[in-house]
Formats: sequence, structure tokens, C-alpha cells
Amino acid sequence: MDDWLDRALGIAQESFVAGSGPGGQNVNKVATAVQLRVDLYRLGLPYPLFHRLKALAGRRVNAKGELVIDARRHRTQEANRADARDRLAALLEEAAREPRKRARVRVNRVAKEQRIRGKKLRGTIKADRGRVDW
Repeated sequence: MDDWLDRALGIAQESFVAGSGPGGQNVNKVATAVQLRVDLYRLGLPYPLFHRLKALAGRRVNAKGELVIDARRHRTQEANRADARDRLAALLEEAAREPRKRARVRVNRVAKEQRIRGKKLRGTIKADRGRVDW
């Protein structure tokens, strides 16, 4: 796992932009917000891991295949930089976890009959709600 994170941080590009939010007078002078960009294709992730990461990232992946993490919670560049790296690590960790296989459940005959009986009952109730024929 650390291996993927090291590789991601190695190819990541950081850019500092003017941050909104807290910062007092500094907010207009110092570029404290961090944009961390990681090219997912250059990471060389295994196919399933790549797709889980892409699904987890959602709108944070742009058309070029870059994962863009925008960190602007803190007042300092260093704190935002650490925040962006932590969020990247958390995303990679979550993607590395394989989803558990769903165990198939065998429904017994009685339960199946009860379910069908319930469906029939709901169907007759709904059918009776129809147009009244005088």
C-alpha cells in the first residue's frame, strides 16, 4: 500500500492557488490552497484497483485521467499540503480494500411461499383501487 502512495506522491504535481475561507489579511496575498494532481494512468495500478479508485474519486478525476485533490481547509500552505497528501493516502487505502463477496442465501420453501402470498395480496389490494364500474 505504501508502495502505491510513494509512487503517487512521486508523480504528483502540486500547485498553490489563492485560497478562500480563513486566512485574515493573508487570504488575498498568499496562495495557501493546494491542488494535488496525480495522473492515474502513470501510476500503473492493477485493473481492479484502478477502477475502484476511479469510482471512489468520482468527479475528482478529470477527462485527462488526473485525480485532482483540492485542499483549502487550513490557513497555511504546509497544513493544506499535508491535508491533500493525507486525503490521497486515505483514497488509495480505501481503493486497495477489496469488497467482500456477497454470500448467496438459499431461501427455504416456506419463506418463498409467504413472499409470493404477500405479493398476491398486495396485487389484489392495488387492483381493487382501480376505476369503479357502476
